[in-house]
Amino acid sequence: MSFAGKNLKYLRKLRGWTQEDFATKLRIKRSLLGAYEEERAEPRLEVLEVVSEMFKVSLDELFLKDLGDTKGSYIAKRRAQKLASEPTVIQFVPVKAAAGYLAGYADPEFIDELNTFTLPMLAPGQYRAFEILGDSMLPTPSGSIIVGEKIDNLESLKTSNTYIVVSRQQGIVYKRVMKNPRSKTKLTLVSDNPVFQPYQVDAGDIMEVWQAQMVITRANQQQRWDVDQLASVVSNLQEQVSSLKKKMN
Repeated sequence: MSFAGKNLKYLRKLRGWTQEDFATKLRIKRSLLGAYEEERAEPRLEVLEVVSEMFKVSLDELFLKDLGDTKGSYIAKRRAQKLASEPTVIQFVPVKAAAGYLAGYADPEFIDELNTFTLPMLAPGQYRAFEILGDSMLPTPSGSIIVGEKIDNLESLKTSNTYIVVSRQQGIVYKRVMKNPRSKTKLTLVSDNPVFQPYQVDAGDIMEVWQAQMVITRANQQQRWDVDQLASVVSNLQEQVSSLKKKMN
C-alpha cells in the first residue's frame, strides 16, 4: 500500500498551503494534485522527488510511511513541527518592476525572477512585498516596503485596515479599504494623508489584494511636514467638515 497521495495532502496542510499554492510549487495542475491527494491517481516519481527535496524526507518514507501518524510518539511530533516550519519566502516588487508585475503577476516564471527575502516572525502564508512612493500614506514615508499577505476573497477584507490593492486601472496602491455595505461591487480606497481624496474602485477591476502585515523603512528616515503642507491639510479637513455639515443639514 502506498501512502504517497495521503502524505502529499498531509505535508501541504502542515505548511498551510492551498492546493493551488502547492500545485504551483510542484509545477503541476491543481486538478492533478487533487487526484493525487484523493488517491485517484498515483503521484509521478518526478513530482515525489521534488516533494522529497522540499520537505527533506526520503522517497521510501513518502511511499511506505504514514507521515501523519504521530500518535504517542514525541519524536514523530517533533519531526512534524520541523516539516511544518519553512522560512517564509517573500517576493519583492520594486517600483521599477510595477508595470511588469501588472502583466506578469499570475505568471510563475515572472514571479520566480523577482528578488526574495525572508522574515522569520511571519506566520505561514503567502506573502509579497511592494515598494511604495509618494506622500498619500504619510506618516508612512515614501520608499517604504509593505509586506502583505494574500487575500483570496474580497469579502474577507476588513474595513479601515491597510492593503496593497492591485487593479487594472489604478495599478499598485497602498491604501485603507472601506467596504460599502450597500454595494459589493465597489470598494473605497482612503489615504492616511487627508490631502488626498478617497476614491472608489470596481471589485471586478481588482486583480490582487494583499493585507499589510509589516512596514519596512530605512533607519533614521523621518518624514517632516513643512508649514505649507500642514496648512493644506488643515484647509482640506475644514472643507471636508463643511461638506459633511451641508449634507447633514
